[in-house]
Amino acid sequence: MAVSVLSEAQRRKWDSSDDQLFYAEPRFVQHLDDAFRERLTQLYRERIPRKAVVLDLMSSWVSHLPDDGVYERVIGHGLNEKELAANPRLDSHWLQNLNRNQEIPLPSASVDASLMVAGWQYLQYPEAVAAELLRITRPGGQLIVAFSNRMFFTKAPQVWADGSDRDHLAYVAEVLMAQGWPKPEIVAESTRAKGWKGLVGGAGDPFFAVIATKPE
Repeated sequence: MAVSVLSEAQRRKWDSSDDQLFYAEPRFVQHLDDAFRERLTQLYRERIPRKAVVLDLMSSWVSHLPDDGVYERVIGHGLNEKELAANPRLDSHWLQNLNRNQEIPLPSASVDASLMVAGWQYLQYPEAVAAELLRITRPGGQLIVAFSNRMFFTKAPQVWADGSDRDHLAYVAEVLMAQGWPKPEIVAESTRAKGWKGLVGGAGDPFFAVIATKPE
């Protein structure tokens, strides 16, 4: 059983319609800017070991993994079949609404690195998802939750919609630790925009990550 952290009020969303309807049409766009995506790929290059089994949870048509990364298998999950089918990094994928069913259909201790990019902010039952991720992660494996300050506001639970960037980092860490993950590493960085905007000092999307490692 997952340890509850959120109240029922904190789980509510402005748009309570089925998430599967919201994501029914594919969105072949980038939801995060070039600077954020470059920093994320760099983080993956540094943290994900060669030949790892990787789970890309709440994925889309891109996975942000480095082009030179060599993995045993990359498993994708999401809500849109066309987006996942178009992702060249995925060896397999499945569809599932984690706000309806939090059970991840993978064996215990079968994944080396679980990734979630700009997805945590839509979870209404993150405690159960965090507990499942701990179950499927191998000892020494990692969970990397990355996000910026963007969201589909009407689809974000109240706890995220009402929080600041600092609140979001603390909230993700709190949920993970409540389910048995050790205290995670927190990354909070500014980025510089690409192109002419960056040349004049313009900022890119801020980069936030919460990185937890399952004990050996």
